[in-house]
Amino acid sequence: MTTVAQPAPENQPPLPTPIPDLPADATPEQKDLHWLRHTYQGDRMPQLTWRAVIMGGFLGMAMAAANLYTTLSIGWAFGIAITACVLSFCIWTFVRFCSGNRFSQMSVLENACMASTASAAGFSTGSTIATMFGALVLLHDIPEGQTAADIKTWDVTAPWVVVVFTLCTGLMGVFLAIPMKRQMINHEQLAFPSGMAAAETLKSLYSQSTQALRKAYILVIGLGAGLLIGFLRVGDDVLGKVGFLKRFFDFFDNKLRIPTEMEMHFADKLYPRGVHPAGFAFEPSALLIAAGMIVGMRISLSLLVSSVLLYLWIGPWLAGIDEAQRAVEGYKLTFIWGDGFIMLTRWALWGGTSVMVFSSLASVALQWKTVARAFIGARASAGDEADGAARLRAIEVPGKWMIVGMLPITIAMVWLQIQAFGVSWYAGLIAVAMSFVLSLVASRATGETDTTPIGAMGKVMQLLFAVLAPKNVAANLASAGIAANSASSSADLLTDLKMGYRLGANPRKQFLAQFFGVFFGTLAIVPIWYLMVPTREKLETFAMPATRAWEAVARILTKGIGELPDSAVHAILIGGAIGVALPILDRLLPLKARKFMPSATGIGLAWVMPFQNCFSFFVGAVIVTAWVKAHKRSADEYNIPVASGLIAGESLMAAALAITATVVGLLGGS
Repeated sequence: MTTVAQPAPENQPPLPTPIPDLPADATPEQKDLHWLRHTYQGDRMPQLTWRAVIMGGFLGMAMAAANLYTTLSIGWAFGIAITACVLSFCIWTFVRFCSGNRFSQMSVLENACMASTASAAGFSTGSTIATMFGALVLLHDIPEGQTAADIKTWDVTAPWVVVVFTLCTGLMGVFLAIPMKRQMINHEQLAFPSGMAAAETLKSLYSQSTQALRKAYILVIGLGAGLLIGFLRVGDDVLGKVGFLKRFFDFFDNKLRIPTEMEMHFADKLYPRGVHPAGFAFEPSALLIAAGMIVGMRISLSLLVSSVLLYLWIGPWLAGIDEAQRAVEGYKLTFIWGDGFIMLTRWALWGGTSVMVFSSLASVALQWKTVARAFIGARASAGDEADGAARLRAIEVPGKWMIVGMLPITIAMVWLQIQAFGVSWYAGLIAVAMSFVLSLVASRATGETDTTPIGAMGKVMQLLFAVLAPKNVAANLASAGIAANSASSSADLLTDLKMGYRLGANPRKQFLAQFFGVFFGTLAIVPIWYLMVPTREKLETFAMPATRAWEAVARILTKGIGELPDSAVHAILIGGAIGVALPILDRLLPLKARKFMPSATGIGLAWVMPFQNCFSFFVGAVIVTAWVKAHKRSADEYNIPVASGLIAGESLMAAALAITATVVGLLGGS
């Protein structure tokens, strides 16, 4: 049995009441009716208010700077929703205290809307500014007699281009997520671990009942553990910029630090000259292990087996061919070989992404009726289901909103590509259309594994535009930026909607909160970009691994698709076949047998991210499986709070460290 809070006075969740579990073979209509009856409370308390939107917008604007900085420094950006939930609750509590409680407390759904606005502002608007526009700066030739200091970021890409691009791609992702929400959240019930963690965090902040308080205490313990682990795993990149933290750890001879990764070298002997496959390690990340606890064994095992296949069989085999053929004229190396290491994922991502793309398309094709309901609205013949369908139509985001929103966005994006990047009109339309496909893929990957493969989505577009616009490096990067930013925006919105779904929020109001957040984010991230990176010289002071990767792929693919190794083309074809076959097989199998089917998303994603991430997921799945075997009742009750606390704790610490590094970096101090 599960429980959910029902309405209470003064916008506070009251004592939970038992609700019946859904049968495993419940229809989409039954799932919708069950949620409406037992979870939905969006009409009973404030949700979309000005104070929620404004606070979320300003929090997101602050975090946008931190995400831009971390993307330039280490190549990744952190999620915003959990951080925003906690910060908003604390800030508003402080405001109420200072005002003598003249202001009312935010309801739990107001806080959810605030988190949606902050998430859109801080995450879904700036993920490609550092990568795409940074790569354009690096690809800009330095005229004779000038230096990198003379190349102004402002001159490489005009501010109006960055504004229009950021705003339109952010909004595009929000609108493209509309038909995915009903399918992935309502009906497939995908995990979206960060969204689930944000919901559990908010429940704990507003809890009152004895059972809810017990879960809250467990979540707080997990939160504390996550904060501690996140602090002790602080990276060298942050310590190099934040002097007082470095001095703290140096005082203890760095014995307190938890390594960011623990390399495993037993696989080195499988590779020529004993080189180490980069990423073959254990990553003691509370966030990844907790995500594995939430998504479970099926997906985690799919990740691990697929990654083992890459690192222990296919990788050594192709590396041996590289070693034997490297002296042959015209031979293209499969992998990137470094000093004592070899990078597999730069090659493997082509096959892995192909699996994810084609499996997502096959899943949509097989469930086209459900997807169509997102546009035509739910239908039911009579009785309770008819009443439920009518209520659902009143609160879900109508499919026509996507059509109305995408028309002007498409026109603006095609015009921008023609004017700013020299793209033909038909190629611009293809870029927008492909953004929907790749947003679908990224959203499913996020829903199943809490990992959004933004870089992989961008590289698919770069490969496509190597054919559509050969030798046009600006078009190559612009297409990748459109796909990556819209995909991250869609995945981010669905993560927030998962949080709202767990809390019983009105999805239409949450959509509007995310919509407003894109404007806040654009207003912040564009001037921050030009202030943080005024010249190419300043840009080159950052490590920018993700930006360098985009630059490298653009340089290669603008020479033509023939620059790809033959094995990468074969991987794309084989991956596509696997991606189509798995959803069809899953559909043909009896319901009881489907739980033993591997996850197509897991198989593909394992070739996009390093082994160390996959292994951490598996560790989390093993922990929860053993817990269930030992004491099923406590596992069912406390697994989600523990995992949510760990995810929230490490996310909060990552945000705090990144913001600290950003402030110190901008101030030029330590």
